[in-house]
Amino acid sequence: MAEVSTDHFGFTKLLVRDMEACAQFYTSVCGLVELARVDSEIGGRAISEIMYHPTGEGAATFVLLKFEDQASPVSNEVIVGFQTADVDAFVERALQAGGKLVDPVKDLPEHGVRVGFVSDIEGHLIEVVELLS
Repeated sequence: MAEVSTDHFGFTKLLVRDMEACAQFYTSVCGLVELARVDSEIGGRAISEIMYHPTGEGAATFVLLKFEDQASPVSNEVIVGFQTADVDAFVERALQAGGKLVDPVKDLPEHGVRVGFVSDIEGHLIEVVELLS
């Protein structure tokens, strides 16, 4: 019998140029409700994020993200997000499959997660999150 996976799709991050204008658009058009704003780093680059409440029970989260050092997104407009019970194992599987490590796994207790960043074989950014207990 095949082992049941504990990994699942958890969120999508859309890279934007004008955070506030986009926030207004998604709030008014889609009825999204802001959950939190975060300033952090990915691969040494400063970012700002607006996270929205999921739109239904068990639904994925939508996030707007701006790289502060980039006037306009050129590529990699979406960061694919996965939640997992074991972020280290997920990252290792990605590396074994030809992916690259972008940012090592680290604990972010202020956000209640362990997080790591890898890219797939074409360079698409994947954020892997394990909830801290």
